[in-house]
Amino acid sequence: MAQNDAGKLAKFVKSMLAIILIVAASVGATLFYTSNAGQVADIFVPAEPQAQPVVIAKPIFTPLEPFTVTLRTDRGTRILYVAVTLRVEDETSRRLLVDFMPEVRDRILRILSEQKADYIQTTEGRADLVRVLNRALERPYHPDPSAPSISSVLFTAFVIQ
Repeated sequence: MAQNDAGKLAKFVKSMLAIILIVAASVGATLFYTSNAGQVADIFVPAEPQAQPVVIAKPIFTPLEPFTVTLRTDRGTRILYVAVTLRVEDETSRRLLVDFMPEVRDRILRILSEQKADYIQTTEGRADLVRVLNRALERPYHPDPSAPSISSVLFTAFVIQ
């Protein structure tokens, strides 16, 4: 029986040695991988192309001479003083507006003189006025069939007396 016990003990020792060897190999492989992970990853990952800097186009503003208009009300007349600056999409639109400036100013004056003083003093009234001016100014100017592209109509002064 002693031989049987010795055989069992030898088998047990071999099994324990195998388990210890497997655990040691696993720990060694894990340590090796984690210490070299960045280097190994760099080998297999292609380099990212250099990001191109984003070029933000400068805004193109076209300031107009201020407008003074008499508004008729139920109680008499009031004076509207407005300075307008147009933000245009491109240089072609800016040149078109400058070339047709007398017509641009006439369109604005006609629209302003039709306004009701009490209404355009409200936020909603000014927003409506901006929309009306934008539509009117983006129409083509005769005889040129092209129309300017206006992104914003900005009030830089707005006084009603």
